Amino acid sequence: MNCEHDDEVLSVRGLRKTYGKLTAVDGIDLAVRRGEIFGLLGANGAGKSTTVECALGVKKRDAGTVSLLGHDPERERKRVFARVGVQFQATRFQDKLRVGEACGTTAALYPKTRDWRELLERFGLGGMVHRGIADLSGGERQKLAVLLAVLPEPEVLFLDELTTGLDPVSRREMWSFLKGLRAEGVTVVLTSHYMEEVEYLCDRVAILKNGKIALSGSPAELIASEAGSGAKNLDDVFVSAMNQAEYSFAEASR
Repeated sequence: MNCEHDDEVLSVRGLRKTYGKLTAVDGIDLAVRRGEIFGLLGANGAGKSTTVECALGVKKRDAGTVSLLGHDPERERKRVFARVGVQFQATRFQDKLRVGEACGTTAALYPKTRDWRELLERFGLGGMVHRGIADLSGGERQKLAVLLAVLPEPEVLFLDELTTGLDPVSRREMWSFLKGLRAEGVTVVLTSHYMEEVEYLCDRVAILKNGKIALSGSPAELIASEAGSGAKNLDDVFVSAMNQAEYSFAEASR
């Protein structure tokens, strides 16, 4: 399966996913371009994580098509995962695994990787090589999860709730690191509840509500479109979108 346009690394058309009577994702269309940082926003339960999981092929979609780097991720998972990095919202590590062991084991799975010792230093984990992951703080485990995702030099990086648990300084350092990845040509797809983070990092965003895309565009475009309603930043746009009736979203997206 080929992307519709040469610069699209992710193409999603008519994506639908249900869990029993609950429709988590309801006919989503979106495209992510090579070399951009794309944000998926929405309240809890809006369908962000499910969209990412279906885009990666780790959850089977009920309808629609997905092309990731020119492949169907459900049918060609090995080819896809050789070229993408993933940090899930609740990354789990084996009991008693040490930081250095996690890095070394992950690096051994790929023919070429970044220097994990250098990344540990960059992420403020340099002195923790021999520490058990279970003994790390929540923020330190979050940094390690992101480190392992970028270790194999992915073309596309998926980050689910990127900076949850990080202090303000660490959050800013992570932002700088992602900006550097984008400068290298890496495409990033992220979910976040921090509108300041999204406004700073993302080239384009899609706001989800009840499994559908309510609004999409660059942060600047969305803020400008809601300026008449008093919106001064992306946080204002998000709150306004969550408070509007569904039919208003359909009109706004045309």
